[in-house]
Amino acid sequence: MICPSGHESAATDYCDVCGTALSPAPTSDAASAAPAHDAPEASAESPAVTPAASGSVGTSSSDCPHCGAGNLPDALFCEACGYDFTTGAVPASERVEALPTPAELAPPIPASDMSAEAANPAPENPEAWVAEVWIDPQWYASQSSPDPLPSAGPPRVVPLRHTSLLIGRASQSRGINPDVDCGVDNGVSRRHAQLTTDGSRWWIEDLDSSNGTFVSDVVGELPTTEIARRTKVELGPDTRIFLGSWTRVVVRRADPGEL
Repeated sequence: MICPSGHESAATDYCDVCGTALSPAPTSDAASAAPAHDAPEASAESPAVTPAASGSVGTSSSDCPHCGAGNLPDALFCEACGYDFTTGAVPASERVEALPTPAELAPPIPASDMSAEAANPAPENPEAWVAEVWIDPQWYASQSSPDPLPSAGPPRVVPLRHTSLLIGRASQSRGINPDVDCGVDNGVSRRHAQLTTDGSRWWIEDLDSSNGTFVSDVVGELPTTEIARRTKVELGPDTRIFLGSWTRVVVRRADPGEL
């Protein structure tokens, strides 16, 4: 047998001279029967699939819920748009449009705490009543507020035209417009307390305010114990309501011609 290097060998497996592996030459029939190993050319009807088209190599893909691009199943971020699979955050370039408005960030307003000008206003009060809103220096001194005390002057008279009225501070972003607005007194909550009446008697109810609601008679010391939350307390003819850093409210019948 002749090896590929041209040596004559008596062995049939390896050349006796150079050790080259020997194999019998294939016959013409075997050569014609052997399958072709050339890769088939990609046709227009069946284009070749590339890793970029499938989204992964050798493993199943996971579609991005934001842009639909394919990603590896264990990917933390979408390679196409940057979507965060862990937190669900949208790409940074699109976050400005997705930010909620201040009204959406604010907690919902309970129906019982809404102003009389809201969608379901309370019935009108047939009697003529007003609330006097004072800046009380003595109450301010007892509260140790860091805010400067505004100039105390005559009371602000607010007509009480409905049977249920909100005491608090206005907020445009949250849509709060209290019937008795306590102005710039930061110690007063936005929805601080509720006034209700049956036409002849009045009640005050604290709406889970931050600093509480206090009541006392016109004589005696300033109150030190707040009223119970979410409990109506009847007001007497000389009852004073204290709230915030300096606000005092007195409910009384309107004088003739005052309204």
